[in-house]
Amino acid sequence: MEEEFLELLNQINRDGVDKLITYIEKTDFFKAPASTRYHGDYEGGLLEHSLNVYNLLKEKLSHKPYLDIVNVSDETIIIVSLLHDLCKANYYSVDYRNKKNEDGIWVKEPYYTVNDTIPYGHGEKSVMMISKFIDLSLEEMYAIRWHMGFTEPKEMYNTISNAYTKYPLALALHEADLEATYILESRKGK
Repeated sequence: MEEEFLELLNQINRDGVDKLITYIEKTDFFKAPASTRYHGDYEGGLLEHSLNVYNLLKEKLSHKPYLDIVNVSDETIIIVSLLHDLCKANYYSVDYRNKKNEDGIWVKEPYYTVNDTIPYGHGEKSVMMISKFIDLSLEEMYAIRWHMGFTEPKEMYNTISNAYTKYPLALALHEADLEATYILESRKGK
C-alpha cells in the first residue's frame, strides 16, 4: 500500500511535492491508525483509509451527477483524497491498559490514544500542513477543510452547506470519506 500511495503522490506536478513526500515518510503516516476505535484502528489504518477514499472518490467522480458538475484533474483527486487526513500523522500514541484475557489473567493490552501536539482542528490542520509544502487551489482547500461534513458543530452547518454548493468536490470527498469509514473499514475484523 505504501508503494501505491507514493506512486500516486509522485504524479503530482507541483513545486514542493518532493519535500511533502519526504515529510510524510518521516512521520508515522504509513503505520498510524485512522482512528482510536471507530475505523482503521490498527497499524496502517490511516494509509488504508486514504487509499480507500482515493479509489471511492475517483469512481464517484466518473458518474452522474458529479460527472456533469465536477471537473477536476487526477492531481486534485490524488491530493484531496490521499492527504485529507494528513493531520493524523504523528497524532496517535500507544498506551497500555490492564485487561483480563480469555483465561481470566490480567495482561497489559496496547491501545491508541490521541496526542494532539498541534491543536488546530481537523480539516483545517490538514490544509495548513499540506500548504507548507505545495500550493492548493481554493477547491482543494475547501474539499479538505470540510471533508468531515456535518460532524462539525451545528453552528457550522450553514457554512458547510455553502461550501458544498460552491465546491461540489467537497461534498464528493465527504461522501467518499463516509463510505470508506462506514462501509469498507468499520466492518473489518468484525
